[in-house]
Amino acid sequence: MLTKEIVINGTEYRLTLTDQLVNQVNNLKSLYNVAYEDPESFEQVSSEISSAINDIAAQAEPPVADDDLDGFIQEIIKTVDKKAEEMQEELQGKTAKPKKEPKQSSKPPKGSKSKKQ
Repeated sequence: MLTKEIVINGTEYRLTLTDQLVNQVNNLKSLYNVAYEDPESFEQVSSEISSAINDIAAQAEPPVADDDLDGFIQEIIKTVDKKAEEMQEELQGKTAKPKKEPKQSSKPPKGSKSKKQ
């Protein structure tokens, strides 16, 4: 787990990036996408968006001020996205490593005889 410090309007907030928090942020992003893609559904998802924002903000120390809430959520989304990119790059780096080739021996292969003259 990683503790992230975020400064919004001069106030420093601390937040631990847990799996639960990452899932909440991803859920919030999905709700934003639903509202963006279908503006008529905004009324239906707006209470879920508000609830998700409050759940995320409640995990910060000190409690997030109302004036800082928008900037705080934007920074948390950026942080979670960046962390996901880093993890993806790390996973790709592990799978992209070439396999070690067996060492070449200076001895001739078994069964072949070198001719002496």
